[in-house]
Amino acid sequence: MVFFLWPALRELYLSFTKYNLAGTPQWVGLDNYDNLIHDDVFWNSIKVTVEYVIINIGVQTAAAIGIAYLIFRVTQSLAVRSILLMPFLVANVVVAIVWMWMLDYNLGIVNHVLGWFGAEPTAWLGSDTWAIPSIALINVWRFVGYTALLLFAGMQTVPKNLYEVADLDGASEWRTFWGITMPMIRPVFAMVMILSIIGSFQIFDTVAVTTKGGPVNSTRVLQYYVYEQAFVRSHYGYAAAISVVVFVILAALAAFQLKVLRAGDSDLSGG
Repeated sequence: MVFFLWPALRELYLSFTKYNLAGTPQWVGLDNYDNLIHDDVFWNSIKVTVEYVIINIGVQTAAAIGIAYLIFRVTQSLAVRSILLMPFLVANVVVAIVWMWMLDYNLGIVNHVLGWFGAEPTAWLGSDTWAIPSIALINVWRFVGYTALLLFAGMQTVPKNLYEVADLDGASEWRTFWGITMPMIRPVFAMVMILSIIGSFQIFDTVAVTTKGGPVNSTRVLQYYVYEQAFVRSHYGYAAAISVVVFVILAALAAFQLKVLRAGDSDLSGG
């Protein structure tokens, strides 16, 4: 009630007002939402955020599934799992600063190593082409181990006798993975996908540390735009309206994923 419901209801109320901290909220009805419809920067922020989410979720999910399956089928070493979790334990701001140095155009080790193979230096975080992919891959590096361990935990619930039968039938690892592992961990996979997409839409700190929305709005994601409207321009009502729209988008995406991925049906229990 205190930390979730009340702030959410107040956010909804403020989205219908013109408000800054210096005065009292003034009711403006749907004006903020009408302004959103005609706000080119807002629509660009949606486009940029979707681009980030597609790259981040696509690469992270594929890599996490592969890593989780390798751990499950090859080694379940505690040391390996601990190493995978280490990037997740580092604060986002620290990760962003370290990668910003590593991707620096002149002094970054990434361009230095690529130069050994004849590649020209690239302004990874200073290019409107490469900035969002770079930020997405930075966060893939940080979260892929954690996501892999969640999927690995789901794989551990699969009855071992199913794999024994598959081995006796001569099924390949590829067939075993798609025929046994993925159907069995569907509820866990659905949960991981929903949490990952929600987390990706809330990307803020990496952008705030590395690019601050630039160059030329190419990394101005929705959460950073909310921050700018609220704490740079003091347009709290408008920022609240953007937040409400983001909430509706995420709720719709979560409901869609639950339906498409059939998160409530578990092959493990015969559902």
